[in-house]
Amino acid sequence: MSIRPEPIVRRVLPSLPSLTIFEASARHSSFTRAAEELNLSQSAVSKQVQSLEAFLGLRLFERVRQRIVLTEAGQLYLARVREALEIMESATMEALAFQGGGGMLNIATLPTFGARWLAPRIGGFRALHPRFALSLTVRAWPFDLVEENIDIAVYFGEKPWPGGPSDLLMEEEIIPVCAPSLLAPLGPVSAVADLDRLALLHHRARPRAWKDWLQLAGATEVNPFHGVRFEQFEMIIQAAISGMGMAIVPRFMIEAELADGRLVAPFARAMKSAESYYLVCPERKRDLPAVQAFRRWVLDEVRLFRQRQRDENERPSKG
Repeated sequence: MSIRPEPIVRRVLPSLPSLTIFEASARHSSFTRAAEELNLSQSAVSKQVQSLEAFLGLRLFERVRQRIVLTEAGQLYLARVREALEIMESATMEALAFQGGGGMLNIATLPTFGARWLAPRIGGFRALHPRFALSLTVRAWPFDLVEENIDIAVYFGEKPWPGGPSDLLMEEEIIPVCAPSLLAPLGPVSAVADLDRLALLHHRARPRAWKDWLQLAGATEVNPFHGVRFEQFEMIIQAAISGMGMAIVPRFMIEAELADGRLVAPFARAMKSAESYYLVCPERKRDLPAVQAFRRWVLDEVRLFRQRQRDENERPSKG
């Protein structure tokens, strides 16, 4: 029985140079500026675009008052070409990362967690594992570990990620804080009811945070929904430092500001979040050397962080 060879698949693709020239021309709305960017002559750019139009049998540009403007077909084609070029560039950079012997590790993290907890420590991982190239991206909303090119991620939720292995990083305690200057003209904020005098700063993704904290504090007379809403904790923290209002934020994110006095916590009551931070990865990537190395490192960092918090809580206060 003879085995038939696999058929040769001939892809309907124009040349890569013509696509990069088309994208640059569209971005600049000029063949001349595209030629300057790509270190080519204006006539070479124009000929490549003409060749691409001939290949497609479509007009991609039209001239309007000394400028080139995309046609409707050109606009649709540009969007897909840019997406394809970005994918190819990303794949190439990941392949080049293997020149160091380790490859690329794609890490997704929450914005403020990444900026305030992970980023200041990530140099320690690089020092231990210089052969791994790192790519850190921000994911403020739910992500897909399968569809997106993510090797390992920080996830915040009520229970572990259902799509793959996960490790508990830390629980979360949130507290109300504000700038000292906010309290000075109002006199001492000694009772929770005084919060009605201040703007409350909210995180859009946590609309019940103030309501839950006020209920815990027994302040049912305070309107928990007035104030200002923000997309990220980083924005809330900066707004609080500026004196805009009273923010409710995770304690671990504002340790530096509490220590140096830029923020104060007028109330002793803290509230434990129902959700926690987890380290998650796709099942198919759990055994990758880079993923294993990062997991070990970040869990060690979390243990050190927790121990330091315990030591500080047990240290007797001065005076």
